[in-house]
Parts: sequence; structure tokens; C-alpha cells
Amino acid sequence: MRLWAALLTAALLAPNAAAATDWTLRGALFVPLQWSEIEGWRDDDHLKAYDTFLNSCRHMTRPGAKIAADAKPLEKPLARICRHALRHKAKTATRARKFFEKEFRPVRIRRLGEQAGFLTGYYEPIIEGSRTKSDEFPVPVYGRPKDLVSAVEQTGPDFPNRGGVLRITETGERVPYYDRGAIEDGALTGKNLELVWLRDPVDLFFTQIQGSARVRLKEGGTMRINYAAHNGQPYTAVGGLLVRDGRIPREEISMDRIRAWMAANPEEAKALRRANRAYVFFRVVDNLPEDQEAIGAQSIPLVAGRSLAVDRNLHVYGTPFWIDAMLPLTAEKSQERYRRLMIGQDTGSAILGPARGDLYFGAGDEMGRVAGRIRHPAEWVMLVPKSLRPKTIIPDVPMPRPRPAAS
Repeated sequence: MRLWAALLTAALLAPNAAAATDWTLRGALFVPLQWSEIEGWRDDDHLKAYDTFLNSCRHMTRPGAKIAADAKPLEKPLARICRHALRHKAKTATRARKFFEKEFRPVRIRRLGEQAGFLTGYYEPIIEGSRTKSDEFPVPVYGRPKDLVSAVEQTGPDFPNRGGVLRITETGERVPYYDRGAIEDGALTGKNLELVWLRDPVDLFFTQIQGSARVRLKEGGTMRINYAAHNGQPYTAVGGLLVRDGRIPREEISMDRIRAWMAANPEEAKALRRANRAYVFFRVVDNLPEDQEAIGAQSIPLVAGRSLAVDRNLHVYGTPFWIDAMLPLTAEKSQERYRRLMIGQDTGSAILGPARGDLYFGAGDEMGRVAGRIRHPAEWVMLVPKSLRPKTIIPDVPMPRPRPAAS
């Protein structure tokens, strides 16, 4: 009852409700809130969230940026809010908080049929590499092959991170692209695609999962690499396979445990990696300062602790989300409250659903250990422009057949 009462009350009492446009999100359940109902809301540093939001706004409103006629309904009102924010920049945390409260309405969001959202974490690895192949550095990092095309005709830096991908053969035929095993066996050898060489195939495997890395070069300096494309093959979480086969207990699964198992079982680890047929290709990111974070899917640098990867098929980059969860931030089995306003600025092939996200923690092994522990439920509150009126659409469920009359 509370859900339907909340929906009705919000629709009646929302500012400018008469002028608001109905808006929904596929597979999502909305529960409108008052700002006072969001625990911890006033305690966050809203200026940091605001500055991260402005980064997205600058990209959305840059000269030449266009919003397609069939764009998601959220994009145009979000762009209007962005232009206002860029003209009247908040200078304090209090003013930033009041900006969000003035421009948005808070709506708790989750997938239909589920009680909460779900979080994982990611980071930017720092690994060792070389510009030339050697016995010490035998593992190639490949750039995007020329014969790889998206089935949905997307190319360039915005190559989709999931969906159909094809290989164009010498005869012009379009066939599925090589899987991980075929690539590791040399399917791309001799095509001059090597960007850099790594010491360990495990480093490459986890870099492909994270989508970026800082490569400390043997010759000196650092090469920054970022996601460029994928091979279109299905992604399989190797952690799930280790749990299924009894190699690692479910309650102990983490990136560190997976790495340790692979190091202790190199031959089995090779077969395990090949069970994940998906493969990621990279590009070199030039002129990215050492103190700047990795580039996200919105084509802007991420902000550690404020950038969130979301389902790009459902959400619009630049959307603010309030995340509330208990996470193991300081140790494997610790439980600390994580309440923070974050901005959707990235995506990932495993990020599917309206309340599914990946928290970006920053670069390096320490951040990697934290990110690798995160697999936890969370409350999601989406900040929706006030010009939109969230509307839950409950799927039609057939009524049960009437019971037969007693004879």
C-alpha cells in the first residue's frame, strides 16, 4: 500500500506536476521520496558531487554536441539543468546540495521483482610492460583489428561495449569474431596490432575486465591504455566458475583470491581464462596527465569515489545517483556505511539493469583490493529532473482461472 500511496502522493504534490511529462524506465520500479527521507543526504560533500556533475555537463553541452530527435527523454531536461549549472556555479557544499534539491526529485529505483540494487567495484591497474616483445614481456596488448565491425554500425571511440560484433573475411563474408582461445593461439599474430607487451597473461586478463591500465614501461615513462572494442563473444565471470567447482568458497571470492589461485595453478588458470571467450581491445590515450584518472565511456576522466558505471542502454551519462550500502572498504570482512552522491559516467558489459552499478575507486593495487571485494546489495536513489514524472508500469499478469465449483 505504501508504494501506491507514495506514487499517487508524489504525482499530486510534485512541483509543476501538471506540466511534468510521464517518464519510465524499462524493468524499473519507482518509489518517489522526500529529501528528508534519504538517510545521510545532508552529511555528504555535495560540492565534490557537483564538480563531478559539471564534468559531465561540459561534455554534454560542448560546441557541436547534439541531442538526437529520438534521444532518451531524460537527455534534454538533463542538458537544460547542465546549462544552468555551468552558468551559475555553486561555490560551497551547501549551495551544491540546494542546487540538486531545486533541480531534481529523488526517486528510489530498483529492478521489478527485486528488493535492492547491486554494486561491484572497479579500478585502473598499474602494471609493468615494454614496447618490445621479449622473454620477460611476451604477452601482447592488441589494438582494435581493422576487420572487426559492430553489427549495429557503430565505430570509433564510442564502439559499443556489448552486442553483436563481426569479422569481415578476405572474401567479404561476415562471421563471428575470434574468441579468446583463438586469439591467444595466434589468430592476430602478424597483423601489427600490438600496442605494448606485458609480463603476465593474468595482468592482461584483469586489465580487460577493468577496461583501462597504466603501463609502466621498461624503457621509461607510462603508457595509458583504454577500452577500444570487444570481440562480441559472451562474457563469463571466472569467479563464478571457481565457486561452482568448489575451488574458492563463495563468501571468500574476490579479485585477490582469483589472482592467487591463478598464480598457484598456471595451467588450470589458462583453461579458466579461456572459458571467458570475451576479449577486449585497447587504444593508447595520449597526453593524459599522471594525476588524471582513466577515461570513462562518456569520454571524460573519471573521478575516484564519485564516478559510477551504469547500464548505458537504460541510463543517460551525467545522471546523479545516491548510493547507500554496507561495504567492506577497509578489510575483507568489514562492513562500513557507504552513502554518497555519484554521477553515471561509465558503463561495462556486465552492468545490466536499472539499479546495477560499478563504483570507480581509482588507480593502483590498494584501490584494486578494495574494488575486488565489492559485490553487495545497495539502495539506489535516482535524481530525476523535475520536468519528468516517473511512472512505474506494472506488466500485465494474467488472472488465475476460477476454481471449479464443488460438486
